[in-house]
Amino acid sequence: MPPVNHVLYGLAANAALPSELVDRLTAIADADIAAELAARPDLAHAQALRLASRVEESAVWLAYAGRLTVADVDPVAQPHAALALLDGGAGSPEWARLLAADPVVERREKLAACPALPPDVVETLAADPDVRVVAELALWTTPEVAARLAGHPHAEVRRAVAANEATPPAVLAALLTGQGLPPARRCLVCDREETPFVHDPHCSRLDCDLEPGASCDGSHESTVHDTRQAALRNPATPTEAVVGFVDHPSLLLRWALAARPGLPSRVCEQLAADPSPGVRADLAGNPAIDDDLMRVLAGDPGHDVRRRLAHNPQVPLDVLTRLAGSARMGDTLVPRIAAASPDEVEELAQSPDPAVRMLVARRRDLPPATRDALAADPDAKVVKSVAPHPGLSEAQLRAMADRHGVRVVAKIAANPDATPALLEDLTRHGPSVRKALREVARHPRATAPALLACLADRRARPMAARHPALPPSVVVELLTDTDGQVVAAAASNPSLPLATMSDLVSRLERRPVPGAAATARTPGARCP
Repeated sequence: MPPVNHVLYGLAANAALPSELVDRLTAIADADIAAELAARPDLAHAQALRLASRVEESAVWLAYAGRLTVADVDPVAQPHAALALLDGGAGSPEWARLLAADPVVERREKLAACPALPPDVVETLAADPDVRVVAELALWTTPEVAARLAGHPHAEVRRAVAANEATPPAVLAALLTGQGLPPARRCLVCDREETPFVHDPHCSRLDCDLEPGASCDGSHESTVHDTRQAALRNPATPTEAVVGFVDHPSLLLRWALAARPGLPSRVCEQLAADPSPGVRADLAGNPAIDDDLMRVLAGDPGHDVRRRLAHNPQVPLDVLTRLAGSARMGDTLVPRIAAASPDEVEELAQSPDPAVRMLVARRRDLPPATRDALAADPDAKVVKSVAPHPGLSEAQLRAMADRHGVRVVAKIAANPDATPALLEDLTRHGPSVRKALREVARHPRATAPALLACLADRRARPMAARHPALPPSVVVELLTDTDGQVVAAAASNPSLPLATMSDLVSRLERRPVPGAAATARTPGARCP
């Protein structure tokens, strides 16, 4: 008998599982299995109700998915499901009033994040005795309430207001500078520790939830710093309020500034000379910087700076082509190439630099003539980039493999038009290419012989085990595999015989299903 939970996971996700077996699985499901059942698109409303009554967590997932309505949920017996409906804007105002007085602080905290709460509920939450509830409200509330909470005596609430994009700009400016607001009287650090106090970044207490390095000498300095950082990242904060932080000694504050849109040129120039490559990299990715500064940053010694500049959607094409050979762009299509005009595409495809041709070869909407020319390119990196392009013939794909071998085989296997015969041949390629086996294992055109070859690779094996073209007899054999991922994948395979599914469920019904272990953590525990 295979491991119980692995089989359950797979069966619960199996698209071919009959409704009667879904009912029987529901009766033995734990929270993890219920998550798989709740995600089934064919789950009937009656089945959703049974699942929600058995496993409370599943009621939350079903509520978010729109599979439960107000009529299906009892807010007293199923408070988490009620909160999920309220979070989606579908709950009852009376539920909000009930939950605002819930003795469990985590539920009130969740309620505080829900939209369109009744005004009296907002007032109740704003006066909550637990600062976590008030801070959560401050993070999501309306401009009017956010403006009022900006003067809250607890610094943690102010930090949340600074992150709320609905907070009025003038209030965000005040939080950034501290001008016009009464001093905060408390923070999370001095709530729990005698000041002055600095939290050890290597604190060994598992039940301690203070941030590493959190500190308070009476001025709540770490929370004030976090408030400024949140305000600098908030797009609603006025530009004139943020520019003064360009030479601030805090790296994190300068870093937050570098990604902001609408910065004056002089500020961008100063940030381009920042000693931190992280600051310069975020600036390089900022679409607001001008062409002249991009040309300066193209010569930056930082690899990440050049990479981020290459991914900037506004980077000039000539700058991008300069970066093509030195910036580490990965295999992704960069935004400027994706937006290139037809004339630019042709120009790039004919570049004498293979690194530039490789950039345009990553597009998947190339004109046929351009695509075919790149498929015949003498450079393997260019061919590797264009190999997954739709529309390439079997003859073209085989020619690529013959010319460039192991360097392009995996990308050829990822081509959506690869034929079954070609996929089989790629699995027999010598030397073997493991990445190609993984691509074949997930390919919808893969045949049984190709999939059997893929089972030899550890990472391809689970993908092949769930492929519907795998012979049913092999799928059944894989249910006893030593790898739990393979077992779960085989159990999820729609080719699994119905008789086997039924037999598995019958055997599972006679065995206990181990529940997921839960660990509790006490919030607010003091450090030694």
